[in-house]
Amino acid sequence: MKKIRQGKIIEIIQKYDVETQEELAGRLEEAGFTVTQATVSRDIRELKLSKVPTGGGGQKYVSLQQDDSHMGDKYVRVLKDGFVSADAAQNILVIKTVSGMAMAVAAALDALRFAEVVGCIAGDDTIFVAVHTAEEARALKDKIHRLVGQ
Repeated sequence: MKKIRQGKIIEIIQKYDVETQEELAGRLEEAGFTVTQATVSRDIRELKLSKVPTGGGGQKYVSLQQDDSHMGDKYVRVLKDGFVSADAAQNILVIKTVSGMAMAVAAALDALRFAEVVGCIAGDDTIFVAVHTAEEARALKDKIHRLVGQ
């Protein structure tokens, strides 16, 4: 029910300029969902909705995740711009970057949400990427090489 309700919320905010949680709750009730203000608030947080100005001086909710595909291109570009090399050491992938780019490349890796990645630690020009297994570290290395065109 939660996924269906949250899908309806996305549909509503794409169709209407919804300014308040109360208005959103009202539109959900019109669509057949019984919700409390706390539920709407939690859904807004989970969906990462944000308010942006409208042309008429008001505000409306938008989904920050709507631009994920566009942002993915930006993250890949950061990865390409900063990547120097990668080497697997058991379940750790050690990535070398252009000096000063490790934190940006690590943030891009996190944002790209590779299933193999447990987490990243970045210095100035080196990133340690914790991966579940040695096999996955090698697979991730290959994926990154393909992404950056190496």
